[in-house]
Amino acid sequence: MSEQKIKCIGIIMDGNRRWARAHNKPVFEGHSEGYKKLQDVVRWARESKIEHVAAYAFSAENWQRSEEEVGYLMKLFRFILSNETKKMIDEHVRVCFIGDRSRFSEDIQKGMEKMERETAVDFDITLHVAMSYGGRAEIIAATNALINEGVKSVTEEEFSKKLWSYPMPDPDLIIRTGGEQRLSGFLPWQTVYSELFFVEAFWPEFQQEEFVKIIGNFGARERRMGR
Repeated sequence: MSEQKIKCIGIIMDGNRRWARAHNKPVFEGHSEGYKKLQDVVRWARESKIEHVAAYAFSAENWQRSEEEVGYLMKLFRFILSNETKKMIDEHVRVCFIGDRSRFSEDIQKGMEKMERETAVDFDITLHVAMSYGGRAEIIAATNALINEGVKSVTEEEFSKKLWSYPMPDPDLIIRTGGEQRLSGFLPWQTVYSELFFVEAFWPEFQQEEFVKIIGNFGARERRMGR
């Protein structure tokens, strides 16, 4: 069997809060460590010649968390948007944001646009960050966009172009850490043929050895795509 090329991996970064509690640390430190781990994984993906990483950073349901936790996450997002663009450029990482941006404050929305614009010049890997993202909301938004255009009949290709993630490739595989075995609304349209890998370790504990093992296991799987 020939080795299958991976174009895109999806990551459900679960377990930041549980990692913090297990180490007697405040929740915000779990999120901070989670961001550091995401940087590691993007580097590992580049080393594996993978061109796209889609990371589930903040779901639509996460707005319902405590005011303190949401406030810290917004502070972390602002720090990343204000301070990490040069690092992304230096490391040739393009950043794209997927989700309902209207729920963020104006300064965060502008920060997203600025990071996307400035990292799109010279890159060899794209990090798609799902922020305020919900899979059903994405599908409804795409449907409404087509309705507003007066479309009477639509193909899968035309529908895909209206998704928040477009033109990101569909993930070849999804990795979820933290021991849970579900997708939790992550890219439901795009993951119909994704291979799924569930890892017990909390996200901040996820190691390169496990990442490499998953990439190897993916290569051994037969992907028939319904054929």
